[in-house]
Amino acid sequence: MDTKRTTFHAKFLPYMLLLPQLVITLVFFIWPAGQAVKSSFEREDPFGLATTFVGLAHYRKLLSDPTYLDAMARTAVFAVSVTALSMLLGLAFAAAVDRLARSAKFYTTLLVWPYAVAPVVAGVLWWFLFNTSTGLMPFVLERFGIRWDHDLNGTHAMILIIVAAAWKQISYNFLFFLAGLQSVPQALMEAAAIDGSGPVKRFFTISLPLLSPTTFFLFIINVNYTMFDTFPIVDATTVGGPAQATTTLVYKVYQDGYLGLNLGSSSAQSVLLMLIVMVLTFVQFRYVERRVQY
Repeated sequence: MDTKRTTFHAKFLPYMLLLPQLVITLVFFIWPAGQAVKSSFEREDPFGLATTFVGLAHYRKLLSDPTYLDAMARTAVFAVSVTALSMLLGLAFAAAVDRLARSAKFYTTLLVWPYAVAPVVAGVLWWFLFNTSTGLMPFVLERFGIRWDHDLNGTHAMILIIVAAAWKQISYNFLFFLAGLQSVPQALMEAAAIDGSGPVKRFFTISLPLLSPTTFFLFIINVNYTMFDTFPIVDATTVGGPAQATTTLVYKVYQDGYLGLNLGSSSAQSVLLMLIVMVLTFVQFRYVERRVQY
């Protein structure tokens, strides 16, 4: 059987097509990352007029600093909570919408809207809802005997940023889970129904295993989201307080670098955060992907 092949005689055309993206990656990603690594080995005055090479001094100080280790622990709690909450709710909403026939598009549109909201706007929105003076949620919680005050209670403040960050990410997870559920072969579902399996059993024995590639992808995306993209939410709701109770690693980079003008330590924190995300991603691909059924 003869197959037609298209040959491009312009040898440099593929490289020219890739050039804009390569330039953007170099200027906005590779170059800043390289500068952060370089700055992490230096001590620089706030005005950038003088630098001194200090080697690994910033890294040794950070790894022995209780405040940084506390921020790392808080980030772990925050990342696990946001990832679990947003993925579970996204899956639940996707499963509910997938069972609808007539109004599925309407509910899909409603559930996608929060993703269009900027993170800082999402933070301000939930700050207003939980405002101790004028917010609705403290009034409702007080009816159940809970006196809400995220300005003084660190646990309440952590719950606030977890809820705000998860709410922002639910729409993204919902879209992918819904697409995955709609791609499940109906023949399998019908065969299971004929065998007497109910909706719940069909979901856990057929749909959920077939969603493992989507779940694995979303797991990586959500972990990266909690590590980097939640800075505006923290800044708009709690500003890292009270008493550093909601200071995550990415927000501590901002505090020490932009507010404290400790550029060397801030750069070292950026490098460590990048290494943590790289290690987590490697572990996920190395060990978690084995359980994925393609």
